Amino acid sequence: MPTQCDEIAVLLPQVVDSAEPVALPVQRHVESCLRCQAELARYRRMLRGLQLLRTQYFEPTPGLLAGTLATITAAGERRAVTSVLTKKRLAYAGAVAGAVAAAGTTTVALVVARAKRRALPV
Repeated sequence: MPTQCDEIAVLLPQVVDSAEPVALPVQRHVESCLRCQAELARYRRMLRGLQLLRTQYFEPTPGLLAGTLATITAAGERRAVTSVLTKKRLAYAGAVAGAVAAAGTTTVALVVARAKRRALPV
């Protein structure tokens, strides 16, 4: 069963972000509830942090773009090599399995042929 704090918690982002006045029961609850006050403070801190991000510009370090592109290229090449090796391993395994199956079939055929020769009267 939802508590009053759960119902108020849904409204807190609007309380922080809106310029409209807050309903009196919501305002009274927040003033008397430490849990809701803490949640409201977290929302306000988050909004201040987001506003700071809008106004700050970070200059990338020299070589960041080149380093990032080199890392992406190297990762792509490793993946391509791994993909080729995996395909070759699968092809090799398939060839080995085919050879084993063929050898097994040949062995069974030889055993059956010998058994038939021995069973024939001379």
